[in-house]
Amino acid sequence: MTQSDYNKVKDPGFFKENVLPAHAALNLYANEAEAVWGESSLKQPLDGIWKFSYAVNIASAVKGFEQETYDCRSWADIRVPAHIQMEGYDIPQYVNTQYPWDGREEILPGEIPERFNPVASYVKYFEVPERMRGKEIRIVFEGVESGMALWCNGVYVGYSEDSFTPSEFDLTSYLKNGENKLAVQVYKWTSSSWCEDQDFYRFSGIYRSVYLYAVPTAHVEDLTVKTLFEGETFDRAKLAVNGRIKGNGVYKFCLKDGGTTLFEKELRMETGADSEFAFEEMMEKPELWSAENPYLYQLEIVCCGENGGVAEYMSQPVGFRKFEMKNGRMLLNGKRIVFKGTNRHDFSSVSGRYVSYEELVKDVVTMKRNNTNAIRTSHYPDDERLYELCDRYGLYLIAESNLESHGTWDAYLKGKKDMSYVVPDDKAEWKEMMYDRIRSCYHRDKNHPAVLIWSVGNESFGGETIYEMSELFRKLDDTRLVHYEGVFNDRRYNDSSDMESRMYAKVADIEEYLESGDGKPFICCEYTHAMGNSCGAMHKYTELADRENSAYQGGFIWDYIDQSIYKKDRYGKWFQAYGGDFGERPTDYNFSGNGIAYGGEREASPKMQAVKFNYQNIAVTVKKDGFEVWNKNLFVSTDSFRCVAELLRDGISVEKKELAGITVVPESRCTYPAPFALPDVPGEYAVTVSFLLKEDTLWAKAGHETAFGQAVIGKVDAPAEEKKPFTVIWGNDNVGVRGECFDVLFAEPAGASSAFGLVSYRYAGKELIETVPRPNFWRAPTDNDEGNNMAGRQGQWKLASLYATGKGMGRELDVPGRAFENPIVKEEADHVSVTYLYNLQTTPEAVCQLNYKVYGDGSVRTTLTYDPVEGLSDMPEFGVLFKLNADYDRLEWYGNGPEETYTDKEQGAKLGVYRNRVADNMAAYLVPQECGNKTKVRWAKVTDMRGRGMLFSGEDLSFSALPYTPHEIENARHFYELPPVHYTVVRVAKEQMGVGGDDSWGAPVHPEYHLDVSGKMEFSFTFRGI
Repeated sequence: MTQSDYNKVKDPGFFKENVLPAHAALNLYANEAEAVWGESSLKQPLDGIWKFSYAVNIASAVKGFEQETYDCRSWADIRVPAHIQMEGYDIPQYVNTQYPWDGREEILPGEIPERFNPVASYVKYFEVPERMRGKEIRIVFEGVESGMALWCNGVYVGYSEDSFTPSEFDLTSYLKNGENKLAVQVYKWTSSSWCEDQDFYRFSGIYRSVYLYAVPTAHVEDLTVKTLFEGETFDRAKLAVNGRIKGNGVYKFCLKDGGTTLFEKELRMETGADSEFAFEEMMEKPELWSAENPYLYQLEIVCCGENGGVAEYMSQPVGFRKFEMKNGRMLLNGKRIVFKGTNRHDFSSVSGRYVSYEELVKDVVTMKRNNTNAIRTSHYPDDERLYELCDRYGLYLIAESNLESHGTWDAYLKGKKDMSYVVPDDKAEWKEMMYDRIRSCYHRDKNHPAVLIWSVGNESFGGETIYEMSELFRKLDDTRLVHYEGVFNDRRYNDSSDMESRMYAKVADIEEYLESGDGKPFICCEYTHAMGNSCGAMHKYTELADRENSAYQGGFIWDYIDQSIYKKDRYGKWFQAYGGDFGERPTDYNFSGNGIAYGGEREASPKMQAVKFNYQNIAVTVKKDGFEVWNKNLFVSTDSFRCVAELLRDGISVEKKELAGITVVPESRCTYPAPFALPDVPGEYAVTVSFLLKEDTLWAKAGHETAFGQAVIGKVDAPAEEKKPFTVIWGNDNVGVRGECFDVLFAEPAGASSAFGLVSYRYAGKELIETVPRPNFWRAPTDNDEGNNMAGRQGQWKLASLYATGKGMGRELDVPGRAFENPIVKEEADHVSVTYLYNLQTTPEAVCQLNYKVYGDGSVRTTLTYDPVEGLSDMPEFGVLFKLNADYDRLEWYGNGPEETYTDKEQGAKLGVYRNRVADNMAAYLVPQECGNKTKVRWAKVTDMRGRGMLFSGEDLSFSALPYTPHEIENARHFYELPPVHYTVVRVAKEQMGVGGDDSWGAPVHPEYHLDVSGKMEFSFTFRGI
């Protein structure tokens, strides 16, 4: 075509015109000195301020703006790269599987919305720098969503779709001396948008970098580097290099290991035309690349023109590694690999899918520090700089092509549409687009050693086209495997994937497959759905992968970071917005928030504590008489780390020592004697054995802990304390107990609105409780709870927590009026016992009793008892809730920490003494929900700034201190909806059920992490003032 035709945008068969062939991502410089500085004179960035016009559809877009004579200088400014929705035009729209136009316009696959389909018209005025004049000039758009038409000086240049790989055009014949006008029209939705139905915000615009580059007289057009090993050992490897070059001259190849030259090769080209080249060089005993040791060589290429001068310089990192399928297992360098991975969207709360280099580095560093070894790029090619970082830092990649058509086959499965609605399936008009995406994905990223597996795409059902895409990957690259999860939903072409891959498979399902499967290894391409307070029972998957030679070879958490966007509330305060917060409909609301890292500043969420432990490559099992070290690393011995043992008494370190000789070779175990003897000083003793980095790395300083194990090795009891006296004050409606420095007041139900329970606890003359402590059985539902209808099944326990009553409870007394023995008060020799009976207002009827035993030292032993009733479910929590004044805003505890823990998410926590502010325990999940719990708590102090407050103690308590009640938290959908803080809400419990995480739309908490209601429930704790 010689001109743009918008009608073609509606044709799946038209997706690219005049776009240059895809090739490897190459960093090209005019000479080596430029490469050192990282600035190339062959390139001219066009990022920055462009002129811009927005229209809601093509009919209202400015006509003829691309013409050279049309002056656009008075247009608005917009920054490139950026999504237009992040620059004040249109709004971000988050949807998961449904298409963003669903219910707004009724269209069929391949068609595009007409009423609302934003069109962005861009103009850039520029001059070609003098250093680039006289050369062939090309322009590269690294990412435009979702379709773009290009003009230069009023002449149509070409068209491209595929939002996530580069589009490159030859501008040479369109340019002129002096000022040039570049015009780009970007369409939010094109026919290809039906295959870009990923679970993400829907944006549009020029959102990755744009630049010109000059083709020198001697130029590498494309380069493919492979490492091929001979035989079954890894002592000899061929470096196979091939590619395309442009221009006569001498091309010099040099492989370097640091400052050492390993080989040099020269090729002389004199054909006068574009040429292909290929050569191989043998390497003896190369250092192997892996995530554990990402060893890189450098292949330097110097291109000299016919005059002998250097025209172009580049350096291609080379990692020698072999990835293969052998005997039904995926092997890296001959060893069975386990993927300890996460899915990752390109996403920034500031700029959407344009992610800064600093943000990319922070992601990679956070992953490495938390033992993640793999990324699945979900579900498109990520920013190419991420792949470079993975090569250098050591992260494996499943590199996914840009494909997801979830909404089409979801409609089919629901019975709303027939198979004709599903794309790409076997439909001829979609095939070439799909093949092109495979080629673009492959060629851009083929030289990255971090890429172990190509992925055809995500959740696009099955069929012939998907299979042919997988075959195209295999044809292009015989050194990697091919992945596609969708065969699980459509087995017509099961060989579309080299491995069995599923989403959110339960461990039991995986075990069933392993026993009766088709011999392929199994991975979870998505698992441990990290929505809100999640990642419970992740350890079950780790334990399955740890079985000897297991065909289950790991998985990828969904997903790395919350897709949330900075937005101001009505009072001008910034918050993290999720789906629907921009007024967009349809939307899937907070389903955009599934990260083990928060949006915003990209900090690790509390879930990362469990992730780090489950993913650690060294397992340490501590016992009283010694410890075992299991080195799960494939290539690195434990002597690469420092091993440090620490003895703790009541959570405080009392001795630490470096352990010598802890050398466990890869994939083996060794046992060592106990590093400490049990002291005879009273206290509880625990031993922690840690492995620390010996030296600084790219991602952490020396001393960073990569793995640990801990256990309690013994306890030496302290002598009993002397009892102190007390006085009982018998009132008509209250019973008081007074002792040294304290007094307590218990109230009977004296009227319709009178208090019932412990109404006062004063210590040193200061009232410490704001309201009557109550039995509590409820928590604010987590995202997983909402997904599995916890509130529907267990909602009566919310009513019991709010409305339990003592009225009419207890033995009716023989008195002139009507009265009941409630509470039951007994004065004993060393304490006063006060027992309250509660009707829990459930159906069937249930009761509980709350007993207080007050001692002369001011301590109050508190016991909650419940006899389970047949027909009533278990409860989310079994405990007691206190409200203290909000001035008591400091928390210190001896128990699991430092992050929140639950019965199914204790992995990664250490027993110790920790301190924070009460507000710090409100995890920043997008929707407020249950958070901040601590397990295995021995004691906890809640104090004010002067250290005064209350001490709670017991055995293995579940404990939390938050600024809000569960009911206040549950009522808020955003943090700004939470009320002003008036209280510190303390919950002391026997147990809280786990949080789950197999998925967030129905998977229940595993049975062993529910509260056991098969028999009488009872637990005790003590509180007193301090």
